[in-house]
Order: sequence, then C-alpha cells, then structure tokens
Amino acid sequence: MTDAENIREVEQLNPSMMGFIFYEKSPRYCQVKPSYLPTSAKHVGVFVDADITYIKNQMFDFQLDYVQLHGNETPAFCQELKATGIGVIKAIGMSCEADLWVAEAYINMCDYLLFDTKTPKQGGSGKQFNWNLLSAYKGPTPFLLSGGIGPEDAEKLQQFHHPMLAGYDLNSKFESSPGIKNVPKLKAFLVGI
Repeated sequence: MTDAENIREVEQLNPSMMGFIFYEKSPRYCQVKPSYLPTSAKHVGVFVDADITYIKNQMFDFQLDYVQLHGNETPAFCQELKATGIGVIKAIGMSCEADLWVAEAYINMCDYLLFDTKTPKQGGSGKQFNWNLLSAYKGPTPFLLSGGIGPEDAEKLQQFHHPMLAGYDLNSKFESSPGIKNVPKLKAFLVGI
C-alpha cells in the first residue's frame, strides 16, 4: 500500500493486515510514508535481506505489527526480530514438496509462514504454485497462502482446506497499478470467498 486514500478505501473492507514494501527493487516500494496508515488492520512491513537497523527504523516509523521476510533471512535472524516483540512472517518459495524442508527450520522462529511461488527473484511473480503440495505440511506454525491469487480463484480457494491456513496474501492481481489496490475488484472477491 502506498497511497493514503487507497489505504482508507481498502480498510473499509476489513482486511486483517495491510502491507508496506520496503524493498527498493519492487515496483510497490513504499518510498514515502503515506499520510494515512490503517487504524484497524495490522501493519506489515515487507523486507528482502534488509539489515536489522533498517527494519527497526521502519518498525518504529510505520508502527509495524509484523515484518514479512522474503529473502535469505536465517531462523536466528527471525528469532532476533521476534525478541523485539514484533510478529514475524517468513516467506518460503514453493515449487516442490522438498521446499517444505526449508519451512521446518523456521517453525517456532516466526508467527506465520507465507507459502509463495518460488522464483529466481524475490516473490512478485504473479504465478501460482501447486497448492496440493501443502497437504504434506504438518508443522504447528500457521501459514498464509500467496502467489498469484486473483479474482478468478475464489471458487478454488473455497475448495482448498488445510488446518494451518490462516489467510491469503492478495496483491498484484487486485491492483489498478503497482501499490494501488482496485477496491471494487477486491470487494467482489472477498464477498465470493
């Protein structure tokens, strides 16, 4: 989220979390703090291999409730952040069942895992992975489902069940432009799931 008015409109849909991307290579990079931040949704800062000082500065400035880590952050790094009192979400790239072995190292080191499509870059491919791979996930840490979820996936999501599924990451396929959500599209989707 990058625009104050767009944040206000999306907030009316009652999302549990709203994200701010602090990765300069992303087209959604939040260069300037919006003049309005959500009051009911949790604030999530998205980082890729950022140093802890930079993360802490954004935690304070954006009143972050969670950090979402999309790089090569170690379980120890996640634990160090968690010790500051902030919630930690660790993204795990998925292309095959073996990728779940990576997730095992982060169990108890973060509050949520985020299963995303594995790409050579750091997320944002707009492509889906095979969600059936997650049937092999037996860990105790709840997860968010990410990776190319779009308006056409409402019915598919209704059919997807997992005891540790905690929510969905809705991003590029619900945008008018990078960092700006298409509110009517998002609203129609949320009614449908």
